[in-house]
Amino acid sequence: MIINYIEKANFEDTGFSYTLSLISGKYKMVILYCLMEFEKVRFNELRRYLKKVSDKTLSQNLKELEADGLISRVVYPQIPPKVEYSLSEKGKSLMQVLDQLCLWGEENKPVSAAE
Repeated sequence: MIINYIEKANFEDTGFSYTLSLISGKYKMVILYCLMEFEKVRFNELRRYLKKVSDKTLSQNLKELEADGLISRVVYPQIPPKVEYSLSEKGKSLMQVLDQLCLWGEENKPVSAAE
């Protein structure tokens, strides 16, 4: 009987799958975490925070997060152009989930030999 349920189940239709699709990848959760911590962040600040990310990869991730409604992008009309990123309301609503991931990690990470 369980096999029938599994055969009919579709992981892609779950809320879990949708959430993973929004935050999957190497940098998206880190970008969201950075915006949670520092609120408004410029592109170069994000690049320094992420250390080894290429401009292209960072730009692509920011565009995807903006298209998914998780971050807001504000362009200030000045020379040189100034662009700031921040969490949207939808992005802020995801922070409770990311906070829980952080708490779980703190509670379960291995203790280093130096401690």
